[in-house]
Amino acid sequence: MVSDISILVLLVLQAEVGIKSQRKFYRICQLFIGDTGLVRTRFYRRARYLIPLLKLIHQWRADHFLHDDTAIIDSFPLSLYLPIRNLKAKVFKEEADISYNPSKRMWFYGFKVHMLVTLSGFIVNYVVTPASVHDSQVVEELVENSRYPYALAVLGYSSESLKQKLSQSGYCLWTPLRQNMS
Repeated sequence: MVSDISILVLLVLQAEVGIKSQRKFYRICQLFIGDTGLVRTRFYRRARYLIPLLKLIHQWRADHFLHDDTAIIDSFPLSLYLPIRNLKAKVFKEEADISYNPSKRMWFYGFKVHMLVTLSGFIVNYVVTPASVHDSQVVEELVENSRYPYALAVLGYSSESLKQKLSQSGYCLWTPLRQNMS
């Protein structure tokens, strides 16, 4: 029988190596755990139950090893279809929607991932929202209980009321100025 600790170690290995295919990774795991009778579907079902523990380990690592005081906030689209299929999409119909991404100059159907990342590249927090949710609407949720008092953000997060609200909570949000701002 494969222990939960072994599965955790293998999942960390999968993240470090960057293997995205479950089948390919399971074949590699067979080299480490051998033929224990643990089939691929059962392996990933057990791994899914360990996600809360992985989150605790992630938080502990962030608290003990990262000594930055500045984080970066940004978002990126998580498109589910090619733009030509945006209006015909049926998957995640209640959760996902259509939005425009100005940096990529394209409409997309799907979600938007908002992240709080340290300067050294460690993901501190993330929020997945429908595509049409504006970046500034999730900043408070991203920095909630964060130990990073300074956050660098792109223009999408520039809002004087948001900056004031965050400063009352002890956070400083830095954004570049728009061309029409002084």
